[in-house]
Amino acid sequence: MDSELVIELRRLEQQRGTGVLTVGDGAFHLVEGAIVAAECRRTTALDRMVVASGLADAEQWRRAHAQGDDGLLTSPRLETLALLSVFDAAYMLLAAAAPPEFHAGQPHWLAEACRITPGALIHECARRGDPATGVWPVELVDRVAVAPVRRVRRRRVVLTGGQAEVLAAVDARRSITGLAEDLGRTTYGCLLAVRDLTTAGLVEPPVVVTRADPPGIADPLGIADPLGIADPLGIGNPLGIGNPLGIGNPLGGPGPGPPDSAQHTTAATDSMPPLRRRIRRATPVAVPDRWEPPDWDVLIRLRAALEELA
Repeated sequence: MDSELVIELRRLEQQRGTGVLTVGDGAFHLVEGAIVAAECRRTTALDRMVVASGLADAEQWRRAHAQGDDGLLTSPRLETLALLSVFDAAYMLLAAAAPPEFHAGQPHWLAEACRITPGALIHECARRGDPATGVWPVELVDRVAVAPVRRVRRRRVVLTGGQAEVLAAVDARRSITGLAEDLGRTTYGCLLAVRDLTTAGLVEPPVVVTRADPPGIADPLGIADPLGIADPLGIGNPLGIGNPLGIGNPLGGPGPGPPDSAQHTTAATDSMPPLRRRIRRATPVAVPDRWEPPDWDVLIRLRAALEELA
């Protein structure tokens, strides 16, 4: 990895820089050249992971941020979650094409809990593999919703605890980023789980929907003569020219002619499967051997109601 961001991180390590290095949709917090925290819009925030793990509640986290709770900052569990948070954000940000920008500032309040050298960070991100490869590339983690398959084709599937948790949360509405946020897990961990579930045939592959270009103003309705005035006098084309009156398409631009439309219709018809009429099967109804006598009171009330309506 020799991207501009990697070069800047190594330069700040040599200069023992302290401040915030912004890039793309995230930032790195450095203290004397070491990375102590990182955040990215596509990854789960550290406070959410802390609350979901049960290490502290939201009020305890705010108090630690404001007053510097030594008991929480020196916790090994917080150090582990902080490392996972930094690696998670770095894996997304190192693939960003945006130029980094450093702003010198005060040390981050998590400097006592986590310190990572740029070399260790780059090595871990390289170990995780190329972010652009795989069934679900990194660029789709917040753009495509994860949808379960409608029918499982395999008779036996073995899942890990994390994969089962992610599969239970898949609802065809949330992306990988949304799933990670709701579960309180790292986006990279959910990304691996979704990739494995897709390979196992339990999750649909990602489908990126692109919006088609709108039709031009030349013929917005897709017809040759939108106003029906190509031949207002009904004289045909006695001189054998393409447009005798010059007003075939007043909005400008040629419209699709009848031969092309006919060819397009024929090609579309040939590619479509033949339509079959759906026959609804009648449900047999048992006919009683003997009919019950009618209810005369009901018939009298029905007759009176019909007479009032008349």
